[in-house]
Amino acid sequence: MTTHYFNPVQSVYGAGGLLSLPKLLGARKAALVTFPEARQLGLLARLEGILGAQLACVIDQVRPNPDVAELASTYEDFWREHADVEVIVAVGGGSAIDTAKALMVADDSGQFGALIAGLAGERVFTPTRCKTLIAVPTTAGTGSEVTPWATIWDRQAQKKYSLHLTQTWPSVALIDPELMLSLPASVTLQSGLDALSHALESIWNVNANGVSDALAISAVNDILAVLPRLMRDLGSVELRGRMALAALKAGMAFSNTKTALAHSISYEMTLRYGIPHGIACSFSLPMVLERAIGQSAGRDAVLGQALGLPLCDASERLTLFIEGLGVKTRFSDYGVSDAEARQMVLHAQGGARGKNFIGSMEETLA
Repeated sequence: MTTHYFNPVQSVYGAGGLLSLPKLLGARKAALVTFPEARQLGLLARLEGILGAQLACVIDQVRPNPDVAELASTYEDFWREHADVEVIVAVGGGSAIDTAKALMVADDSGQFGALIAGLAGERVFTPTRCKTLIAVPTTAGTGSEVTPWATIWDRQAQKKYSLHLTQTWPSVALIDPELMLSLPASVTLQSGLDALSHALESIWNVNANGVSDALAISAVNDILAVLPRLMRDLGSVELRGRMALAALKAGMAFSNTKTALAHSISYEMTLRYGIPHGIACSFSLPMVLERAIGQSAGRDAVLGQALGLPLCDASERLTLFIEGLGVKTRFSDYGVSDAEARQMVLHAQGGARGKNFIGSMEETLA
């Protein structure tokens, strides 16, 4: 069977890698997109020192799960005042990188509404102007640094938009484990479980291929071995580096397959119940795994390499792993009734990501 794998992102990995930013920029000017806490952590001052005269502007009020209400003025101000900036450097978690991806592209109007209308399918959005993106993750989990996707939320309308254009691939993913040392336990856990979900979702996926499988197997093996140790030793650069590399591999795996049912379920859990993304997309993994097993001999073989044999108790072992990290794995644990859960899962299965799943959930939920 012929395998097709594509990922155009240059990856730069290693402790101290942040210092390579000026070389990566060359003579180009940069806009910095980062999170508010970067200032008090001293990260913003450090970035300003590294970038020096190459830094044209700073956007440092990025909030978790970027919302259309927050992005509109930022987007339009950016394209009005900094249209000549060539590169966006995004430093932060998935929200910072997703925000940067939204800022990357504009049509002639420079209006945020044009982008959202395109994402909503109301009219075609054709970028006529775009920026280059250097993505510098400070978490080990989102995979956004090596994928073209960004999630934009509309909490008022209870909608989620997925931005995915050929122009929104990052040019460079710069992974420096030292940037992750300040992450609190909660974010470390959420991002680590997000990476585990990315890896597993790329396996029980109709778009899986030999290269994505190899990356996913390695990522799952590493996360299962490293994440519990990291949660007990948050200051270890070695463990931070191993998790960062595992998350990078998981990101490269699902950059080709996209995610599947667990992520499709997660969107409603986040919108309706406010569950953080990393928890929302990982709590259902044992349930989804149970249904994935037996759907395909080939997929079972890959799952066996990732999770170990026998597969008959893999779902139970995965439950113990996740719950051992303090995360509950049942809908009822999050205040979701059985009837609501059934409807949520069936709705998720019909979504764009849910359709990537190799099986059906109806028997499991009966």
